[in-house]
Amino acid sequence: MNKIDIVNKLSETANINQKVAKIVVDTIIDSIKQAIVTGDRVEIRGFGSFSLRSYKPYKGRNPKNGEVVNVPPKRLPYFKVGKELKEAIWKEG
Repeated sequence: MNKIDIVNKLSETANINQKVAKIVVDTIIDSIKQAIVTGDRVEIRGFGSFSLRSYKPYKGRNPKNGEVVNVPPKRLPYFKVGKELKEAIWKEG
């Protein structure tokens, strides 16, 4: 499922036109994105939570030639699945 599928589903379910549905979906995604970038945690009950994780620098290895490489510190988005979604997946599997 991609973004346009979500827009179409919202349009059908809420009985609104696709332009309005696209604005709603874009607003939700942009709000989540902005919250994560600023370091806030976003929790959607029953689905999961989004947060930002910081990783310390470390020494890695170039797989082609074995050379030691310094990997800089980084911040990456992290998703933790919610209990209800996890249970729904277990029931299906």
